[in-house]
Amino acid sequence: MKRQIDLLSGNIPKALIKLAMPIMATSFIQMAYNLTDMIWIGRLGAPEVAAVGSAGMFMWLASGFTAIARIGGQVMAGRMLGAGEKERASRYAQNALQFGVFFALIYTVVLVGFASPLIGFYRFNEQATVQAAEVYLRIVGAGMITSFVNQIFTGLITASGNSQTPFFATAVGLAANIVLDPLLIFGLGPIPAMGVAGAAIATVAAQAVVTLLFLVHAVKSPLLKPVRIFSRVDWACMRDIVKIGGPSAVQQMIFAGVSMVIARMVAVFGDAAVAVQRVGSQIESISWMTCDGFSAALSSFVAQNHGAGNLYRAKKGYHTSLLILSIWGALCSAVLIVFPAPLFRIFIPEASILPMGIDYLMILGVSQLFMCLEGIASGAFSGFGKTLPPSVVGVVLTAARIPAAMWLSNTALGLNGIWWSITLSSVLKGVVLVFLFRLFERRIQKGRAEI
Repeated sequence: MKRQIDLLSGNIPKALIKLAMPIMATSFIQMAYNLTDMIWIGRLGAPEVAAVGSAGMFMWLASGFTAIARIGGQVMAGRMLGAGEKERASRYAQNALQFGVFFALIYTVVLVGFASPLIGFYRFNEQATVQAAEVYLRIVGAGMITSFVNQIFTGLITASGNSQTPFFATAVGLAANIVLDPLLIFGLGPIPAMGVAGAAIATVAAQAVVTLLFLVHAVKSPLLKPVRIFSRVDWACMRDIVKIGGPSAVQQMIFAGVSMVIARMVAVFGDAAVAVQRVGSQIESISWMTCDGFSAALSSFVAQNHGAGNLYRAKKGYHTSLLILSIWGALCSAVLIVFPAPLFRIFIPEASILPMGIDYLMILGVSQLFMCLEGIASGAFSGFGKTLPPSVVGVVLTAARIPAAMWLSNTALGLNGIWWSITLSSVLKGVVLVFLFRLFERRIQKGRAEI
């Protein structure tokens, strides 16, 4: 079966959808990792959910560092492949992986060595929650390198027009996680019940399986076969990677940082409120992780066609993606608003917590369409190498969530005021970024944009 997709010729919607579908499926699988954990851990109770959710925030923060190499490597490798410069494409891939391995090792030391003060940031009410969160963070932190390189491999392989391999590798990893989660959390026969620690071990083991499959693929890949991790760093390539990926990375790290501050504000309302946020965010990730997958496909599509000098085809890809994800976003909004109770009950069946869960899903449901618009515009900007506009918009409006949450939570809205601060900022980001990309398109048409 042919895995490489020609992004430079042929039917545009067909090529884009063919590339995007496995990426979207991969995004669903990545989401399923977390959902699987939450489903099983939810059976242990709200404190355990809060523990895993809070520790998981630091994994999310790590994605900011990963984004430098993932986005920068993907865009530059895609651009070189589009221009027919395969050797330079491999050089960019090599430097992206070197960057990822280096920062993964540093991040591992931080998470394992400073788990206690990191979890202390949340000021949990129950000591059991604190202990469970520290255990989870140390174990997952020890396997951080697999998470880093898997994300970078996914970006690089997608840049070559192959989205099926990341899908297959991630699917196998999910299967491993599904088997290991209940086995290690609750125990079976000679295997003891390890609770939260079991969930962490299952996650690390599944990620390691994915890494192994990517390494097997790399041996046969024209893009990745020449890569030598322990070779000298090409600082010219590294500068290009940081230049492209840096703004997006800063945006993601600030987003994660703001989310952690918001989580701390939520913790004031009790550990149950934290559990609601973590479970609710996993449910709504059906929308935004799908969008992230399509955004990655669009970025590769635009990067290759930009490198080949075909600007019309690049812009056409954007408009096709915008239409598809608008429909998807509207559907997700409708589902969360109309069916919040049965969705939330899947993860935490406790009747006392359900009303908070319903409020969360209905309020966040309003923003799903606009999150999709934001993702597609960001993907198009990234493909053109213009990562600064979406990053600036993302940083400013995401940071605005903190004062908005402080104000709204002190009104009659209470905890719901925090949820509304998230929704309103997402709405604004989607509207502003689509508008800015429209202005960018007009500059391209008039030949005034530097691309």
